[in-house]
Amino acid sequence: MEPENASDRNEPGTTVSGGELPGGRAQPKTDKSEATRALILETAMRLFQERGYEKTTMRAIATEAGVSVGNAYYYFSAKEFLIQGFYDRMTYDHAADARNRMANTRDFAERLQIALESWLDTAAPYHEFSAQFFRTAADPTSSLSPFSNESHPARATAVELFRDVLQGSELAPKLDAELVELLPDVLWLHLMVVVLYWVFDRTEDTERTREFVRRSTPMAARLINLSRYRIFRPIVRDAKGLIQDFILPTIGKTAVKPPAA
Repeated sequence: MEPENASDRNEPGTTVSGGELPGGRAQPKTDKSEATRALILETAMRLFQERGYEKTTMRAIATEAGVSVGNAYYYFSAKEFLIQGFYDRMTYDHAADARNRMANTRDFAERLQIALESWLDTAAPYHEFSAQFFRTAADPTSSLSPFSNESHPARATAVELFRDVLQGSELAPKLDAELVELLPDVLWLHLMVVVLYWVFDRTEDTERTREFVRRSTPMAARLINLSRYRIFRPIVRDAKGLIQDFILPTIGKTAVKPPAA
């Protein structure tokens, strides 16, 4: 293991009291510090691809980036937070790309498929070494878990995108208001199923995952659309109860609203 003493973690004359991102990541305060943080992150991603996550040390990342080990630790308090930084950036890029692609359609099924396919395209450059991250992320106690408190910023960005997928569609006004509130989290969980399939997909251009998205999305959209009909309301109420009681409480920093009286 690498040394993690005070001299390693902090540059002389610097403090981390100026603010932190979730997970102990220092909040950049200037364009220069943002550029340094981005450089460290880009270098880490390259080394993870070349050497593997486990074999890449913070010292090696700092050396390749041309910064001190203390500077690297100033922005990322541990190696796993580099992956959190990667999650944050990729989720932001995905949300921007998906919103741009679905701007001209209001069909819910089309918007949902666009959002999922956009994620596959955004993540494509990282597929080769995604399994290395998954081994750590699959641990429910790991900060890299998509359900952890530390992953909340990236998860919140993704959930907000799925809120836009629904709210920008013709379907949202027709659905039960409480279901509309819960669905973005459920749609994010659907993305997690796609991600899990994608990690293990070794077909060219992850074509099986893309086909899974093409076939599963219309089915999910039809089920959600059916929920607006009176005959299905008892089932919808049961589904909402399951989501509120068993699914949302497992997601870090998710506020579970009490059922209406």
